[in-house]
Amino acid sequence: MFAYRYLAAVAITCLLFFPFTSHSATTPPAQGKMTGGKQTHHPDWFKESFLDIAEDVEEASDAEKHVILFMHLNNCPYCYKMTEENFKHAPYTEFIKENFDVIVINIKGDREVAFDENTTVIEKDLADMLQVMYTPTIIFLNPQNKTVARVNGYRSVPNFKHILDYVDEKAYTKTSLAKYLDEKKSGGSYKFRDHPQLKTETNLQELADKPLAVLFEDKACVLCDQLHDGHFRNAEINDVLKNFTFVRFDALSSETIIDVEGNKTTPKAYTEKLGLNYRPGIVLFDKGKEVIRIESMLYTYHFQEVLRYVGERHYEKYPEDFYEYLGTRSEAILKSGKDIDLSK
Repeated sequence: MFAYRYLAAVAITCLLFFPFTSHSATTPPAQGKMTGGKQTHHPDWFKESFLDIAEDVEEASDAEKHVILFMHLNNCPYCYKMTEENFKHAPYTEFIKENFDVIVINIKGDREVAFDENTTVIEKDLADMLQVMYTPTIIFLNPQNKTVARVNGYRSVPNFKHILDYVDEKAYTKTSLAKYLDEKKSGGSYKFRDHPQLKTETNLQELADKPLAVLFEDKACVLCDQLHDGHFRNAEINDVLKNFTFVRFDALSSETIIDVEGNKTTPKAYTEKLGLNYRPGIVLFDKGKEVIRIESMLYTYHFQEVLRYVGERHYEKYPEDFYEYLGTRSEAILKSGKDIDLSK
């Protein structure tokens, strides 16, 4: 869902391993390996920016374009997938060239970025300032250098085209991205599927005594079957999911529900309030507050660890810092001799 900023855990493959000595009682397990990272090679038509973003925005505006900030991380498999499918080889590649200037920002980088006349920071600090928790994060800027749309993680080719249209048409002056994407949906053949741990609940406020996972689907969801046939058939993921009260809503429904704060609403209105524009989206709550969400495609390891972060309440030790938790978790797994594949 999404590659997250926590993909910085790729660097764990460089951890030192201390060999067995005659003073050791037992031979330690061999260091596990982390695989699946993919290095992205950005197309040469991405803008060669001096990283004066305000100036870039002005130049783009003069050419009747918008600026895209492509926030990425080295060896991120989601960044690689997004670049290859949505920029290099998409059926709308020429459309992007004509209507957008794409600027690459490395969220762990040290290049200096002049974001506006009052803010000059290095790349990694800009990522913190913009609260980037996923890679890639795609940020669209209007002529006033304001964020008008944001994509957290990988998106499918058709879905990303709708987002590009939303910005290019300046629909952001009239409606939210979530509403715009819902309006683009026509019909749909997805039939809501069961899961042994799904519960039928309408009052989320009453479920605050334990972690809560709320799955948002709709009849036009093209990736929901993939979720059920994949992650929701994984025994390890389902074991972690037992830590949650697991609820599902039709994101387009107008039935009455009570949200986690006790407000009477509908799934449709609640989805819009949350700004959730991805299906299937999963929002993870605990103690009446959202902790983190899954709003893009995620491979197994990251999907499972996002659930574990909230379900086992690791967020209490690593508040608002999921990637630090993941680094610690990955280190322990690798030291135990087990391998981690980031792209399965």
